Amino acid sequence: MKASRLALSARKRLGLTQRELADRTGIPQPMISAIERGQQDPRHGTLERIMAAAGQELDMVMRSGDGVDRTQFVASLRLTPEERLRNTAAGARWLKTVRRARRAR
Repeated sequence: MKASRLALSARKRLGLTQRELADRTGIPQPMISAIERGQQDPRHGTLERIMAAAGQELDMVMRSGDGVDRTQFVASLRLTPEERLRNTAAGARWLKTVRRARRAR
């Protein structure tokens, strides 16, 4: 998720104005405005302060994989090396078939 979206959603979640967030974080209100509009990329520490004001840790938010379905990845971690190799080989065969079909057009 972009820093602008993180900052805006954190502030909205708290129900704060930009001025109130500025007072809580010590970050100037014009800078918060510029960050939320995507006109300024904040430093890591600045974004951490904004997220801390919302009761969240930046690292936790960044690792959450917003919009990413990790189901298949997690399932593949449970496979044995032999099963992973078989799945990879099957995927390669499928890809080869798709490429042939595209060339045949």
